Amino acid sequence: MSIRHLDALFSPASVAVFGASERAASVGATVWRNLAQGGFAGRLYPVNPKYSHLGQHKAYKNTDALPEAPDLAVICTPPDTVAPLIRQLGARGTRAAIVVTAGLDKAAKQAMLDAARRHTLRILGPNCIGMLVPHLGLNASFAHIGAQPGELAFVSQSGALVTAMLDWAAARGIGFSHFVSLGERADVDFGDLLDFLGSDPKTRAILLYIESIDESPKFMSAARAAARNKPVIVVKAGRSAAGQAAAASHTGALAGSDAVFDAAIARAGMLRVLTLHDLFLAAETLARFRDGPSERLIVLTNGGGAGVMAADEAAALNVPLAPLDDAMLRRLDAVLPGNWSRANPVDIIGDAPAPRYVAAMEALAQDTASAVLFIHAPTAIVPSTQIAEALLPQVAKAPHRMLGCWLGDRAVAEARRRFRDAGVPDFNTPEEAVRAFSFLRTFRLHQAELLETPPARDAALAPDLPTIRAIVDAVLADGREILTEPEAKSLLAAAGLPVVPTRVVGPSATEAVAVADALGYPVVIKILSHAISHKSDVGGVRLNIGNADELREVCTSMLARARQLRPDADVQGFTVQPMVRKKHAHELIVGASVDRVFGPVILFGAGGTAVEVLADRALALPPLNTPLARAQIARTRIHRLLQGYRDEPAADLDGIARVLVAVSQLLAEVPEIAELDINPLLANHEGAVALDARVRVSAQRPAGAANFAIRPYPVELVETLDWRGGPLTLRPIRPEDEAQHLAFLERLDPEDIRLRVFHSRRSIEHSELARLTQIDYAREMAFIATRPLPAGGEETLGAVRAHVDPDNDVAEFGVIVRSDLKGSGLGRRLMGKLLDHLRQRGTRRVEGTVLQENSAMLELARSLGFQTDACERDDRSVCRIALDL
Repeated sequence: MSIRHLDALFSPASVAVFGASERAASVGATVWRNLAQGGFAGRLYPVNPKYSHLGQHKAYKNTDALPEAPDLAVICTPPDTVAPLIRQLGARGTRAAIVVTAGLDKAAKQAMLDAARRHTLRILGPNCIGMLVPHLGLNASFAHIGAQPGELAFVSQSGALVTAMLDWAAARGIGFSHFVSLGERADVDFGDLLDFLGSDPKTRAILLYIESIDESPKFMSAARAAARNKPVIVVKAGRSAAGQAAAASHTGALAGSDAVFDAAIARAGMLRVLTLHDLFLAAETLARFRDGPSERLIVLTNGGGAGVMAADEAAALNVPLAPLDDAMLRRLDAVLPGNWSRANPVDIIGDAPAPRYVAAMEALAQDTASAVLFIHAPTAIVPSTQIAEALLPQVAKAPHRMLGCWLGDRAVAEARRRFRDAGVPDFNTPEEAVRAFSFLRTFRLHQAELLETPPARDAALAPDLPTIRAIVDAVLADGREILTEPEAKSLLAAAGLPVVPTRVVGPSATEAVAVADALGYPVVIKILSHAISHKSDVGGVRLNIGNADELREVCTSMLARARQLRPDADVQGFTVQPMVRKKHAHELIVGASVDRVFGPVILFGAGGTAVEVLADRALALPPLNTPLARAQIARTRIHRLLQGYRDEPAADLDGIARVLVAVSQLLAEVPEIAELDINPLLANHEGAVALDARVRVSAQRPAGAANFAIRPYPVELVETLDWRGGPLTLRPIRPEDEAQHLAFLERLDPEDIRLRVFHSRRSIEHSELARLTQIDYAREMAFIATRPLPAGGEETLGAVRAHVDPDNDVAEFGVIVRSDLKGSGLGRRLMGKLLDHLRQRGTRRVEGTVLQENSAMLELARSLGFQTDACERDDRSVCRIALDL
């Protein structure tokens, strides 16, 4: 739904518990005890007709008897009472409820939602443990233990996991800002909580335990918004592929739902870990080390064994250890004994005194691109605390460059504490530290993908849509879903993909020979049948046929084998194509399928007949551009071969990326695409070509940009018009506009900036520029006005933006025009563009804050129909203006 009234859920002034009781071991008694004894400062009301008092609190018979409408109601009564209670509470003015009750059938659940919707009352649950807000002393749950205050928010789909995690965290002193059990998610779901917690100032990082996602566009939009503000770390159950339905294509078999979930997590800028322990390990690392180097690692240790364990874990996780160049070796040789390791890990020997640690650390500080993992095993020679004290001045200068690993327990406890107090993340073992560093590397990669927002359509890859439509429509009109190989290749060629020439002949060896003679030998021949999807299963593919006699024999035996193995299949004939030989070529697979949760998904990996056995593949959600396609390629094992090795030249990675982008565009433009396989896609340093293709279409139209989990760049909103004798383009802002937008802001007069943002600005940081240009078009909109420059490129003349609340009720707007163009009418054009867009998306109201001295803006607003809601006077006059749409 939205974040509407979630403040009543998580920050109530009053709470009523329906079904509160004194009956031992009952849910109502446990919830009431947790609330009454938790230290909550608000008003508490037990509701149960059996009691006059519960402890020191007066009990009430029913909703009507309550002295006020409680902000939050906790319902622990039988299933058939839930909907009537929600109806009564909504009528009185309650805006949030936690339905702990389990056992609601479909009808009871719908009745509950219908009753709540009438009053916009929000529901957590049903069938949930409840939730805790420790900094308020609010424990509205039947958990057996409370939670300490902290800065981590934990949201779980599993009730059992909630209680176990509370126990685990309490033993380790881990605190929480919010601890939430979602239950059956009838109303409040992961998307709602990501929206709420993403902007919650008391939450430093968000931890999620997920079993399933229902509304992927909502989830992805909320996740992308939250992940821009703070780390979002996910554990998801259900990683195995057991129970997957058989698919018509290799892509369908390879693109399991868990792999698709991984792709979605990456694209949303979140981090997925596999265990609950790693959930907190990652949160600790990202909170303390988020701004540290993440490309490579230097291990500094006083024990060779510990260094070897770190190196082994780094190799297993593909974490690169930084090589020590000649200059670094000279610096270390000057301060370390002759028997030091002279390699990374840097082993400074177990008898190292404190000055040796300091000197080694000073030398390593010259490599600012690498993080340093400091490992120390206690010895009787120098106390660990003394070493920590000696290193602290250096560590305090750049704690974000160091990870600490003090091996042991009591002997290193004080040293570990001092490092932690200085801001250095601490780990119990070398392997744990390296694993944490690998989380940071993965998180950084995902954050880079978060910033990419490509269009659904790429003008440079414009497909021949009339030809594609004719093929798809003909197949569906024929009552088929699977395209023949020639049809599939014709479709791909029309989409701009490189395809090997293919000729169709009847079930006649004579016809096949005539075509082969024209194409030139050697050739490839394949059986052609609507009923045979995987031709190799019936021996229906033969490569490298060198002459006419061999071709006649192959055709005869292939027909006989097909009729024997698939007597039900109608064989239309053969396809004949030239045998493509490419030196240094790799067999790849590119495909697409439609996930039931996240919609269209694109696959890339190692291809060939053993594709499902090798299972070397990476998935990505469309839309794709070249950076995203290159990132997808890099997630496969075959990427290392494609980069070249020894005398093997590197493959044309940009050419392969263009194929992936073209498939992404095909999925956007042709909603009927259900599955697609290009296997093999043969690629080398000269380019790529599709040798075989399989496509399935569906009249249900499962693809199309409207079904993408991530909204593409809205190219349909780009508008070009005449202005001052030249072209003016009004378009949504793009991530790649950052430099251009900075140049625009730098040309604004300081006074114009003050009138716009209410204070003077001398500079603008990259992080803020990124936030201005890298937007979620489902949540906000920024239009810029640009015109071409004489030397090429374009310049920004003005910008208008609106941030829409998750309910699409109110949009907060701002507009600014380059200072030398004030009074030109450009601001009115931009505002008109924005207001038209907001009307089309159904936004109800537009609001803005304007300094009263900004008369030009106030006059423009009045001319557009805005009303002045209020002007607040303090050291300046600030006016709120609003327009109902």
